[in-house]
Amino acid sequence: MPVYKRPYAPPRKINQDLDRVRAYWESLKRREAKIPFWDDVRPSALPELRSRLIMMEASDKPVRFRFAFGLVGDEVQREYEGDLATKFLDEIDIRPPLRFLLSQCSATVESGEPTLYRHPAESRDGSNKRGYSRLLLPLWGEGHIGMLLGCFAWE
Repeated sequence: MPVYKRPYAPPRKINQDLDRVRAYWESLKRREAKIPFWDDVRPSALPELRSRLIMMEASDKPVRFRFAFGLVGDEVQREYEGDLATKFLDEIDIRPPLRFLLSQCSATVESGEPTLYRHPAESRDGSNKRGYSRLLLPLWGEGHIGMLLGCFAWE
């Protein structure tokens, strides 16, 4: 029988800041729940990481992902070089730090588990873009995974 490997599965050891966000997510779980509720998330609980956090709304019919209003960190928008608040992923140009974000969001919702994407540093037109890692964590509400909490770490 083939061994199933989950896409974007995070390794045990990840960036310290991303691990802090994952630990915060774990601390929000109620009783036997495997996924925390999105209304329990308080970005203010992670003030030193606030500029690198995102929240994504997830809808299933049709499947779409949108940046939540007021919950896109300043550092993320600066690295992207544009305003992302309330934009759907299928409405924006995909470039760092959002490469493969659509497929990572889908994998997070489908698996109901944390996911991690790592993009190495690259050089384009003489400029040196920093590498980054991105952690996404599923959040429950209204009977389904309807939000994702994310955090970026720059290399």
